[in-house]
Amino acid sequence: MLHLEDSEPDHLLVMAQLRRSGLAVTTRRVETRADFTLALGERWDIILSDYHLPGFTGVQALRLLQQHMADGGRAVPFILVSGQIGEDTAVEAMRSGAADYLLKNNLSRLAPAIEHAIEAADVQRARAAADAELQASRARLSALAQHLQTSVEAERSAIAREIHDEVGGSLTALKFDLDWIRRHAQDPQLQSRAASALDTVSSALQVSQRIMQNLRPAILDQGLVAALQWLCSSFEKRTGVACSFCTGRELPVLPSGVPLVVYRTAQEALTNISKHAAASRVQVDLSLSEGVLSLEVSDNGRGMSDADLAKARSFGIRGLHERASHVGGWVDLSSSAAGTSLIVSVPLAAVCGGVDAQPADERADERADERADERTDAPQPAGQNADPPEPGTS
Repeated sequence: MLHLEDSEPDHLLVMAQLRRSGLAVTTRRVETRADFTLALGERWDIILSDYHLPGFTGVQALRLLQQHMADGGRAVPFILVSGQIGEDTAVEAMRSGAADYLLKNNLSRLAPAIEHAIEAADVQRARAAADAELQASRARLSALAQHLQTSVEAERSAIAREIHDEVGGSLTALKFDLDWIRRHAQDPQLQSRAASALDTVSSALQVSQRIMQNLRPAILDQGLVAALQWLCSSFEKRTGVACSFCTGRELPVLPSGVPLVVYRTAQEALTNISKHAAASRVQVDLSLSEGVLSLEVSDNGRGMSDADLAKARSFGIRGLHERASHVGGWVDLSSSAAGTSLIVSVPLAAVCGGVDAQPADERADERADERADERTDAPQPAGQNADPPEPGTS
């Protein structure tokens, strides 16, 4: 115990009271601010302090202790023991963080007060340690989730390239050969079989294109706005649900990773709407205000209940939160019987420390012709033009 007391008799009185209470206490007495500040560097279980001290007060000593704890020192309970202490002073001390206060002419509850203060401090330290461990665990889980998400996207891109280079190229070559056979065959039955095989290969090409689009949305190379416009159009065509897209001013060049996060969020939201919302109208809004890029997907469906959000295996919304946090953003979800609104917000400065003012869509237009030459789309026989691939789940 550290005892801040300028009166030797009062110190001895306190020690006698503690001995009568059966407490074995190792004590050091200090009197001045300098000695007290120096003693705070050692390990104590309890601090007792008089109120009136040479050059300062017990409340000021409490503040010195709190400053020491704020600088990383160990939390120690502080009890004010004084011969004269008014109610206002006692209230100030308790509000400042004192564990208790007692009068010197009534030390009968000193031992219980010390025991209770030490026990409460131990519980508080244990709770703080548990909270710190919980925060560290959450940080590790978040880092793991982000690493897994990055790995998944990298694997998706690798698979999409493999399909593009190997499967798409082989199917395209096969399609040319079959078309050549169909055009040069003399046997009508052979021509019919070749045309049927062409239809099969065309379907396989469409499937491979849809798989590539789901694995890695190549439409993002044309800009986020173009990708969202295509996504909304495809959703409306596939589901029959009216889906409108609206955006404000031109977007700057977005930091790496942000367009994919926003696109995947819209994709997941539209997939959930088609599966669960029973909506007749969907609105997708993309905006940039004060350095924060926001995407809102709202519908007029049946809404989501608390039970829907609390499902143990409902990973879609949780995945969106993790995906947004990967680029420093967050997701807000509100739902009622009138519909559901999902908003993802990404502060661009948090991702790259500022953004370029050059519109991203200008670069997209310049790349459009280059990307056209890289596609695996082969010439389609008359009447076999494929519909655009449908977006899948993320």
